[in-house]
Amino acid sequence: MSKNKELAARRERAVPRGVSVAYPIHAARAENAELWDEEGRRFVDFAGGIAVLNTGHRHPRVIAAVERQLAHYTHTAFQIVPYEPYIELAERLNTLAPFKAPAKTIFFTTGAEATENAVKIARAATGRSAVIAFAGGFHGRTMMTMALTGKTLPYKKKFGPMPAEVYHVPFPVADHGTTVADTLKALDTLFRADVEPSRVAAIMIEAVQGEGGFYEAPQELLVALRKICDEHGILLVVDEVQTGFARTGKLFAIEHSGVEPDMITIAKSLGGGFPISGVIGRAEIMDAPEPGGLGGTYAGSPVACAAALAVLDVIAEEKLLDRANAMGVRIKAKLNSIASRNDVVPITGIRGFGAMIGFDIVKARGTYEPDAEATKRVTTAALEEGLILLSCGVYSNAIRILVPLTASDAVLDEGMEKLERALAAARG
Repeated sequence: MSKNKELAARRERAVPRGVSVAYPIHAARAENAELWDEEGRRFVDFAGGIAVLNTGHRHPRVIAAVERQLAHYTHTAFQIVPYEPYIELAERLNTLAPFKAPAKTIFFTTGAEATENAVKIARAATGRSAVIAFAGGFHGRTMMTMALTGKTLPYKKKFGPMPAEVYHVPFPVADHGTTVADTLKALDTLFRADVEPSRVAAIMIEAVQGEGGFYEAPQELLVALRKICDEHGILLVVDEVQTGFARTGKLFAIEHSGVEPDMITIAKSLGGGFPISGVIGRAEIMDAPEPGGLGGTYAGSPVACAAALAVLDVIAEEKLLDRANAMGVRIKAKLNSIASRNDVVPITGIRGFGAMIGFDIVKARGTYEPDAEATKRVTTAALEEGLILLSCGVYSNAIRILVPLTASDAVLDEGMEKLERALAAARG
């Protein structure tokens, strides 16, 4: 029996089936944008641990920072004995985040924790309870964040009922037949039919939907939401868990719109592979909860804070904002070339800011009829080619590219060539 099959059998016996696994390989080692499995096979990584590795696997600066921290202490619980790496990281993010007024930052461990605590902070600051989110959005797997997530399968099946006072409106996607006007009309209907604005604590939106299909929130919508929130005393919370830290060519994707939110949730690539998340927001909002109301035993781990400080250094010193934009141009050019071929599965809707690129697989050129089965064939063929690739989308027909921003042009081009062959192989 191969090592991968042996480990798969052990996993099946030891791990619940609710933890799904995308591919039948098991990691042995990884560097930057490359990964080797237990059988020595090399893969180009276009998944990045689901957008966690903007600075690549085991970036030397990140590893060195972690090793220095390990020599001092690994855990005290910040709310028992605080430490400088947490404070320094908060200071830097408060300066970097797109807020005109003074900001404050609190750290947690997972993206879901950050989102859950953003709701707590919003409720404390406004004295209200309702929260509005968007269809197709993904915010986590805890009860509150699962309720906020706008996709039933697989995230909500068997786990109901959901927490009360969470409402959804459509996310505007032209290919899905939903416009910004449709979204705003649905929001107005929601205010008149189900929850008055004076009961709404926050509207939560991803600047670019991740699991929902890599669709950007239109600037028109974000501007309108900011106006609505200001008019009714509602807080605008932007989920930057997947989009943050240079992926879109800005440190935060919301910066593309020029709209200032009230809070931003962060995680994933902040830690460069080490678990850390947080909420950044306007200081007077962040101070609303009482002392002891926020926190967590492992929240803001000193090891993860050290890694995150190194990540911010790498983003600045290696000019990863510029690199993301350059990579995006290169990726889109290749995809547009592939889209013109007749011997690949039909693709459309090439989109994205910076290097957060997605596209759709459809049944026929010139139309938008999602083809989830062909999409699955593409990701399977990609693995056979030596490429780790993720799908997403409300119709399970989108391909997302999350290659580390530190990948060389040679490795990036190699990955795109593997993708091209997979799109051809999936046509049959």
